[in-house]
Amino acid sequence: MTADGTTKSPRGGTVRSRVRGRYGARGHTGDARDADGVTALLSTDRRRLVLVLLLAVTVGVFTATVPLLRDWFDLRVYYGTVDAWIHHGGRIYDYRVPGTTYGFTYPPFAALGMLPMALVGLRTAIVLALLLNLAALAVVVGFLVGPALRRHGWFGLALTACLLPLFEPLRDTFSFGQVNLVLLALVLTDARLLARGHGRWAGVGIGLAAAIKLTPALFIALLLLGRRRRAAGVATAVAGAATGLAAWAAPDASRFYWTDALWDTGRVGRLAYVSNQSVQGVLARLAAPGEPSRALWATAVLLVLCVWAWRTSRALAADDWAAAFALTGLAACLVSPITWVHHLVWLLPSFAVLLRHRRLRIAAALYGVLCSSVVWLWFDDASGFDGFLGSNIYTWITLGLLLWLPVGEAEAVRPGTGRAAVPGPAAAAPVPRAVGARRPAERHPGGRRARVTRRHREAADPASPSGADPNDVPQVRRAAPGPP
Repeated sequence: MTADGTTKSPRGGTVRSRVRGRYGARGHTGDARDADGVTALLSTDRRRLVLVLLLAVTVGVFTATVPLLRDWFDLRVYYGTVDAWIHHGGRIYDYRVPGTTYGFTYPPFAALGMLPMALVGLRTAIVLALLLNLAALAVVVGFLVGPALRRHGWFGLALTACLLPLFEPLRDTFSFGQVNLVLLALVLTDARLLARGHGRWAGVGIGLAAAIKLTPALFIALLLLGRRRRAAGVATAVAGAATGLAAWAAPDASRFYWTDALWDTGRVGRLAYVSNQSVQGVLARLAAPGEPSRALWATAVLLVLCVWAWRTSRALAADDWAAAFALTGLAACLVSPITWVHHLVWLLPSFAVLLRHRRLRIAAALYGVLCSSVVWLWFDDASGFDGFLGSNIYTWITLGLLLWLPVGEAEAVRPGTGRAAVPGPAAAAPVPRAVGARRPAERHPGGRRARVTRRHREAADPASPSGADPNDVPQVRRAAPGPP
């Protein structure tokens, strides 16, 4: 042991220097130094409480003044459709919100699932939708960063409660009365079932989500790519059964949807509208006021799917199902003909992966942009180079995450500290693979270095049998007297 408390290695250098070199070479020493300052700043509960109160006031002012609240518009579409269908003998796809051209655009099974709204008034439906979205958000956050929140106690929960309302896709999902969070919760429930070995029911959530809205069907392809054939079969069967039930309950509506409404994107809105942050939206704004080339769009979609298959295969090869699910959500947003801003709640799993890999600065920067509503600066005019960059910035974020989201082993926490890099939700314990997946036990040939590697990998996974801190090995070796 040297004078500064480090242990010499027979390979040369010290344990501390070699560990620092391993992680510092990846460019994360800056995050570690920043974390020291944050740790000192938030060293007492009183300081943390002051920070939470300041954030709560900031969020309240921001929410009241900056965002464009949507007045439950989509919920009014759902409610009006069900009310006209059940109480006035109307047809599902004939209803329009008074004074607009907007009507119901989801598959008939979605209308079937919304039938309980026919039993209550609009205000009650709004309250129920709020409660449902809050419950779905709790499920999503629990699956993605639950271990970290439990680790940081009240401060982690309070900080998360302050930060989430700033995220524009979440704000829009709540204020539109949208269903995105419910669909995300269904998909992540399947991820948790697969992770915990409850394969019998895995696929039900994805199948229901695909029957309510078509884009989650890409997760069935993910199951096939990951050789989870039983789960893929269950998801396909559930989606087919739900669609068949809707066809039995509303045959005319089903026929109209699958032969006409599905292919009429004009029913949803203008492709070039700045809120459309898909590949199709980018092409439509470039072609405006004309129509984008369908051949060009099909080519772009094919390229995106190829990139998705390549990156997802790498994640699956590393047994990183959390990254695989996150990448699939990103690809679904890109290839969908219309991806409104509120659909981008599917980016939340990607942020969890970034936190797991300690990409704190990247996560903070992307989060800040997605809180800013910056795309609306080009609401009236998206022409020119600045319009091309600015009006599509959420699409660029989604595409960048698809290309560069880290996959595989999560990096260990800051060496020699035994704690996460920052004291807050961003300091989350690594998100479990597949939202809780456990890597199969690895077998190494004999040798001390192999045993240390195995212990590091087990410690990096909260679901591992040891549950140890990733830095336990260096700490134990420093504490031991004499040479290693």
